[in-house]
Amino acid sequence: MAAKHNVKTLEQLNERERNYYDMLIRQRDIVMGKMQIHAEDALDCSNADKRGVTTHMADMGSDSARYEMELKLMSEDGDVLALIDDAIERIFTGEFGKCLDCGGQIPDGRLNIRPYAIYCVKCKTKRERERNF
Repeated sequence: MAAKHNVKTLEQLNERERNYYDMLIRQRDIVMGKMQIHAEDALDCSNADKRGVTTHMADMGSDSARYEMELKLMSEDGDVLALIDDAIERIFTGEFGKCLDCGGQIPDGRLNIRPYAIYCVKCKTKRERERNF
């Protein structure tokens, strides 16, 4: 990351950076909303037996599986939220849109779909191939 003295303020962002910043803030709000729903659903599952709703073993198993699924989804959303926060920080430090592997520019087409992307297509593809072997 760039040195602290090179950090921009919101007012110093150029139009491209501001557009991605706004896009990331919107996505951050969406992800946080999804996390809240997952947390509420997980809490609902874990409290079902305390309310006397679950009386059959199969219902308890279903509630347990749903609880675990909601926690997994919440964890995945937390990972995306961290990527979004990191991307926002990179906007202000001038590192946004640079591949963390090769240092090349991530194409706008990729950033428009996934503004929190940290790898260019070439490096991401290479990583996926290596992971599958």
